[in-house]
Amino acid sequence: MSKERVRIDRQSMPHQEAAVRVNNFSEVALGFSEKLALLEASRCLDCKKPTCMDGCPVEIDIPGFIKHIKEHDYQGAVDTIKKKNNLPAICGRVCPQESQCEKHCVLSKKFEPVAIGRLERFVADWEMQQGIKTKKDLPPASGKKVAVVGAGPAGLTAAADLAMQGHEVVVFEALHTPGGVLVYGIPEFRLPKAIVEREIEGIKQLGVVIKNNMVVGAINTIDELLEEGFDAVFIGTGAGLPYFMEIPGENLNGVYSANEFLTRTNLMKGYKFPEYITPIKVGKKVAVIGAGNVAMDSARTALRLGAEESYIVYRRSEKEMPARAEEIEHAREEGVQFRLLTSPVEIQGDENGWVKSLICQKFELGEPDESGRRRPVAIPGSEYEMEMDTVIMAIGQGPNPLVPRTTPDLEINRYGNIVADEGSGQTSKIGVFAGGDIVTGAATVIQAMGAGKKAAKAIHEYLVG
Repeated sequence: MSKERVRIDRQSMPHQEAAVRVNNFSEVALGFSEKLALLEASRCLDCKKPTCMDGCPVEIDIPGFIKHIKEHDYQGAVDTIKKKNNLPAICGRVCPQESQCEKHCVLSKKFEPVAIGRLERFVADWEMQQGIKTKKDLPPASGKKVAVVGAGPAGLTAAADLAMQGHEVVVFEALHTPGGVLVYGIPEFRLPKAIVEREIEGIKQLGVVIKNNMVVGAINTIDELLEEGFDAVFIGTGAGLPYFMEIPGENLNGVYSANEFLTRTNLMKGYKFPEYITPIKVGKKVAVIGAGNVAMDSARTALRLGAEESYIVYRRSEKEMPARAEEIEHAREEGVQFRLLTSPVEIQGDENGWVKSLICQKFELGEPDESGRRRPVAIPGSEYEMEMDTVIMAIGQGPNPLVPRTTPDLEINRYGNIVADEGSGQTSKIGVFAGGDIVTGAATVIQAMGAGKKAAKAIHEYLVG
């Protein structure tokens, strides 16, 4: 039987054609049909020791949910996933399964791993299409009250898990819409916002209250929340502080941080102008500095907003790019051009203060640095000019500083991240826990969710202990 399974090729995900999708913001990946899902699920070897689970930060019973798919029991598959993950339709779309659960799949040693993420998306989408709203039996109210600061992946996960333990949970979100990076950072064509809204609605059904437009650190502080009757606080405020290169010309008109560019487009619906009156100016030639997923999102978004040419400018080679291989492939298919082993040293402007060109320098790779990637070394005298009218900086982002700044006895490290125990999220302040990007720096959605789960478990133990 196992020999028959390994002969089945990994099933490809249907997509919009590149020439079509580059002109719209509809979802690129179209999802598995039932036939494709059943064929892909049949590849699972039903391992006695399923190593795939070792790579899942939220510990989903992967063989269990795939077994339900094989039996055509899609509701059973959804229920199995939701024992550990309240955002399956999101994770099935944006999590880097290739470096997590699928990397640990036994099949991957000699063959292509089972497409675990695509199967997760299939059953989550199936549930949505059926209009099914899974109701969970909640325990009696504990009488304890928890404040969650930030409605991103870490905060939402912590909130859901705490509600399922019987605690009263109130989430304070600074923006006018919950979701964090899921709504402001990831484009519609990768993660439709209707999906995010429905997943969040499921968390609200657990009794979680979400208060938008509540900027903790300005309207109230962590200390004030504790004084107002909250028994514990979870901080999941993310990494929303953009980094710049500190090169000449970064203050010119036409220079964006990727955070601003994507927030204007996604959260503020700039791509629907003039239906939504969000100003966003994209020139004919756009350079995106960086090569992570955020950079790919920015470069692909620029084309959809009307740019004639969109470039990824990156100081290392393609092998060192931190973006998912799938995102790089999609960007290239859509016409994004890559200028590798290249980095800007200056942005030049015209007489009106707008970007007109990028002065770049060529690099070569030296010895590996602390990240394990080969260090880029500048080649003297290799500078050249690229005509450009928009530059987007996508070189990473740091922790949101507002909460740490207004909580004096909260320990932070030299990067501004909150210091918290890796296993529990416990901070230096009693009753205050933290997790996600505010602790680790910018990471993945599923890693933030894993941190939220660990913290929720520790908070529950703290509250009942």
